[in-house]
Amino acid sequence: MDVEIEEISSLDDSVKVKDNKEAITKDTPHTVAGSTSGSLDSGNNNSSNSDLTFHEDQNDGDEGMDDECDDVSNYDDDDDYMYYDNDDKDECDYLSMQAQFDNVDLPAGVEATVSWLNEPAPSSKASSQFSSSTHLAGAQTSNSALLEHASSSFAQVPASSSSLVSGGSNSRGKEEATEDELMKKYQSFKHFDVVEDFSDHHYSNLGVQGQQPPKAWSKKVQDEWKILENDLPDTIYVRVYEARMDLLRAVIIGPQGTPYHDGLFVFDVLFPQNYPDVPPMVYYYSGGLRLNPNLYDCGKVCLSLLNTWTGQGNERWMPKTSTMLQVLVSIQALILNSKPFFNEPGYETSYPGPEGKRRSNAYNEDVFILSLKTMTYTLRRPPKHFEDLVIGHFRCHAVDILSACEAYIEGAPVGSVVKGIVQGASTTADRSSSTFKESVSRMKNGLISLFTKNGAKDCDRFRA
Repeated sequence: MDVEIEEISSLDDSVKVKDNKEAITKDTPHTVAGSTSGSLDSGNNNSSNSDLTFHEDQNDGDEGMDDECDDVSNYDDDDDYMYYDNDDKDECDYLSMQAQFDNVDLPAGVEATVSWLNEPAPSSKASSQFSSSTHLAGAQTSNSALLEHASSSFAQVPASSSSLVSGGSNSRGKEEATEDELMKKYQSFKHFDVVEDFSDHHYSNLGVQGQQPPKAWSKKVQDEWKILENDLPDTIYVRVYEARMDLLRAVIIGPQGTPYHDGLFVFDVLFPQNYPDVPPMVYYYSGGLRLNPNLYDCGKVCLSLLNTWTGQGNERWMPKTSTMLQVLVSIQALILNSKPFFNEPGYETSYPGPEGKRRSNAYNEDVFILSLKTMTYTLRRPPKHFEDLVIGHFRCHAVDILSACEAYIEGAPVGSVVKGIVQGASTTADRSSSTFKESVSRMKNGLISLFTKNGAKDCDRFRA
């Protein structure tokens, strides 16, 4: 799909969007509108948490992006749940990672929140997370069925859960039949579909619950559905809800040629009652990880098209012409780009030349580590209605992901690997840092165990 780039004030068109062309594959042209940045105190807060203001880095020795919301994490300090000392015990590695991931402490008040990560009390009902700043004193939780959650032991995952596929089948024939069935589900997985259960949606306690929405609003949302059904690119998947037209969930595949390649990124959307006079509200499932200046660990999405950042003209939400499809494509092309370091306002001018390139490369290394962790929790806790997509995607792309890890360990710059193959020659200055290579090497065996448990083939050849 060709992408027409409107005026984008804070990004260089030729650099930021060009690198993402491969992620958008259909022939129908779409407009990528809006600019990106750290934050804006806007009337439309697109996460349920309190708005966070960008704090520009004034210290040349500080690699951080802002102070008020954690930026790309220092992955060597607190993230040992992905690392292992014994490379030969696959099962122990996997179970160790699983148990520690289940118990990992996320920052206080930040992303207590990934619905499919949280274990509810036996009598609790599923509900989305929202901040005290949201005026919902009289809101009622959904009466939908309880979410299924995998337990802290892989062997106890309920038979109805498809978060991971056990290799322990009674017969090889039965195992192969099951694998064929799973892959058929993945291959036939619709890019757009209408589903019923919205109980784990982030905004399930907001919106038009139990109310009769205005006809004009309903027609606009139905028009949005038609656009999404007909024109979604191959790398974006959407589910809408029959009983809650105001809710939507999207999964975006990270574009090739970026540090986000092969990752799955989950967003929940609410169409407010005064939509389209105002833009949709968008929440990002971060897992507590800040892997982009525009995707906060508290779920906030910063994009001028959402009116959460400054912009001019058609960079901002235009009630008569802007669409939900435009929002999703803009997130993929403008936020999940090849050089996210420069998404921060002013960084292109503050860090020109070799210094900017050095900082951007270092940022990409951190981003790739966090993208791998995002893959981990998404695979272990697939979002509802996307289980078949998650299983099939990581089965098909496990070798590509591990090949990229190998290439980066050997020194290829992050983002240079496309479908497992290094693209172009890199200079010595571009080569990845020793700290990064050590960290990826330490994580790799855990990924191998996880991908193998999910049914991916030919992964053990990457074990060190």
